[in-house]
Amino acid sequence: MAQDTSPAFPMDELDELYREVILDHYRNPRNRSPVPHADIASEGQNPFCGDEVAVQIRLEGERIVQVGVQGRGCSISQASASMMGELLKGKTVGEALGLSRRVREMLQGKALSPQELEELGDLEALRGVSKFPVRIKCALLGWMTLEEGIAQWRKGASTRR
Repeated sequence: MAQDTSPAFPMDELDELYREVILDHYRNPRNRSPVPHADIASEGQNPFCGDEVAVQIRLEGERIVQVGVQGRGCSISQASASMMGELLKGKTVGEALGLSRRVREMLQGKALSPQELEELGDLEALRGVSKFPVRIKCALLGWMTLEEGIAQWRKGASTRR
């Protein structure tokens, strides 16, 4: 009898995970240039796999007018960060935090409404990551770095008052 050498998970799930949009953002990341004089800047890393992300944001009031995202690591972490940079432009800080919450919910397997998915744009391509718990942290790295940067910025804003 032949030994089963099939992968640990079905190929259609892998295909879903690595959809073309993910590979495109990984191979051609957007917003890679650092933002000089950023109002928000934060760096994050996943010590388990070595992924790294740096995020810089320039604001006008509370509206995001420029985003820079640099990093290195797996296709999921880098594609998610690239998609994040695209999605944040023009949003307010509060809207950015709302998007971060929705991304987290989607990656944790929560069903989102069609409108919520539409708001996520290309990030919807990461829905399949929820089937691979070890990859969720990869997809969330940029978003967690963003949240930390916003928290630091808000803390600084409260001490400047």
